[in-house]
Amino acid sequence: MTETIVLRVIQLLLVITLLATLSLFIWQYFKAKAPIFKKFGLGALIGFFTDFGDTLGIGSFATTTAAFQATHFIDDGRKLPGTLNTMHAIPVMVEALFFITAVKVELMTLIPMTTAAVLGAYFGTHITKNWHAPTVQRVMAFALLIAIVIMVVRMVTTPGANNALSVHGLHGWWLVLGIAFNFGIGILMTMGLGNYAPELIFFSLMGVNPSIAFPVMMLDAALIMPTTAWNVVKMKRVSWQGLAGMVVGGVLGVFMAAKFFTSLNVTLLQILIIVVSLWTAFMLFRNSYKNNIKKIDI
Repeated sequence: MTETIVLRVIQLLLVITLLATLSLFIWQYFKAKAPIFKKFGLGALIGFFTDFGDTLGIGSFATTTAAFQATHFIDDGRKLPGTLNTMHAIPVMVEALFFITAVKVELMTLIPMTTAAVLGAYFGTHITKNWHAPTVQRVMAFALLIAIVIMVVRMVTTPGANNALSVHGLHGWWLVLGIAFNFGIGILMTMGLGNYAPELIFFSLMGVNPSIAFPVMMLDAALIMPTTAWNVVKMKRVSWQGLAGMVVGGVLGVFMAAKFFTSLNVTLLQILIIVVSLWTAFMLFRNSYKNNIKKIDI
């Protein structure tokens, strides 16, 4: 009974956070004249496919970065990490509302790990706030390469697939390690590395079946992204054009993926994403050196 109440409180928190984030976007539109409806159609298309894949556990940062690079969606590379977190914040909160009660996970794993991830996101936005565009591009490219390695490992080894479904959380030192891990993930998300694949690998190594990790990783993302969004908006590190389309398309993608969640084979999608991510990482590295040949001091 207590667990059910706590989960309902978490869902209420997600709804409140979602509405607050939506209010932030509306405020930016009316008061700061943010061009959130510019490139609406392209944004909706990108949002639909990236958040469709996100709901399937593939993640959205690599695919969105690739789409942004291919379409020149944003014109300032320094704003890329903040824009990723801001544009996907609402769709990911909708995802979390779907999955938070779908699979049983112990609250003493869910709450401390999510709290650590949010704290990491808060500190991460301050760590990266003065980075130059070439630095951001190189970090994003490196983050994509890490994501590619993790995706390949998942495809080849399917870690944790044989782990018992009876294990619903972490305990003792493993939980402490999980909290530290999620704090780091929160920081890395502000730099453009998605949390899904790393968390799935981590839980698998800890003996937890990946399916049980879904509520944790989605709640993490659902609270990391708005935390990051509120900070980067204040720091003026968001590219606003297309945001409305990304949100609408992303939410539709979440609903569509949730409907077909158990019947889709995502292997082909993963291979395509790996290829596209490799190309995007190469382009980011190339552009970082092409646009600025000076030594960059972080």
